[in-house]
Amino acid sequence: MHLQLLWVGKTKDRRIAELISDYLQRLSKYAKYELKQLREVKATDKRKVIEAEADLILDTIDLSSYKVVLDENGQQFTSEQFAATLEKLQIRSVRELVFVVGGHFGLSERIREQADLLWSLSSLTLTHDMARLLLAEQLYRGYTILNGHPYQK
Repeated sequence: MHLQLLWVGKTKDRRIAELISDYLQRLSKYAKYELKQLREVKATDKRKVIEAEADLILDTIDLSSYKVVLDENGQQFTSEQFAATLEKLQIRSVRELVFVVGGHFGLSERIREQADLLWSLSSLTLTHDMARLLLAEQLYRGYTILNGHPYQK
């Protein structure tokens, strides 16, 4: 199963970017992945930004892929439940699994409607940089759980 991490904008905090890179490097031992960072849309109207970014996202993803959209109102998992979800998708022979993280103003309803799964990383409010880091870390943790490696604690 190929993983695609798709997010709007670059990670601004250099230290967090380094941690993301570290977890993605570790993840590469278990899964093939591709990181796509889409450009942020610059406009003063929040609604126009959200819809323009939705166009960029929809133009980038293959609609036949399994789409996990990070959303504050999505389903929450323990790490073990998330690993089990990854395993179920592998068993179903999902070819591509796309994780979508929206821009600073959030996501268009059009993106949520395309999601196969809405996933909330936490009930807490997270910066986009932190959400990206937690996504990378949880992907790595999920694969270590599936492979019986002792990273879980």
